[in-house]
Amino acid sequence: MKSASTAPTFRIVYLSLLTAFAVAVHTAEAAIPVPIPVPGVKLGLANIITLFALVLYGYRSALVVASLRSIIGSLLIGTFMGFGFYLSFSGAVLSCLAMALFMNLYKDKKISLVSVSMAGAVTFNIVQLGLASVLVQNFILFRGYLPFLLFLAVPTGFFTGLAVIYLKQVAARVRATF
Repeated sequence: MKSASTAPTFRIVYLSLLTAFAVAVHTAEAAIPVPIPVPGVKLGLANIITLFALVLYGYRSALVVASLRSIIGSLLIGTFMGFGFYLSFSGAVLSCLAMALFMNLYKDKKISLVSVSMAGAVTFNIVQLGLASVLVQNFILFRGYLPFLLFLAVPTGFFTGLAVIYLKQVAARVRATF
């Protein structure tokens, strides 16, 4: 049985592990070529870890995981403080906040984790595309790419949500054994 003084230590350790997993997935995903001819499209697999942190520990912890994943991941793949970093960081932070808002509906049993995840994926794409349009000063990008990115956000958000539902079930079984 954990004492009250060890609970914060366990939380920090678990969040560190989630951050490490998110960085590993972020880095691996950067190396995977996506066979879709839309620039900037990724599977968003690291968002699985962010949503899982949100479910387990709340929005502040998930925001830390998403932020550190973006910063450390960009340092490892060599995009820190570059165009891609700003897109990744802003998308990660704002999609995490959007998922945190949708978690209230999930807790009230009005939507599923799949819906929360899809909201995060859509937000991520809108934020990235909006920022890219501002940075390159070409707002036609927004009109041209938005339908494609939203179309692609649905299956990636769906998969992420299913993965987190599975992870949540596994975590509940693991907790039950201790």
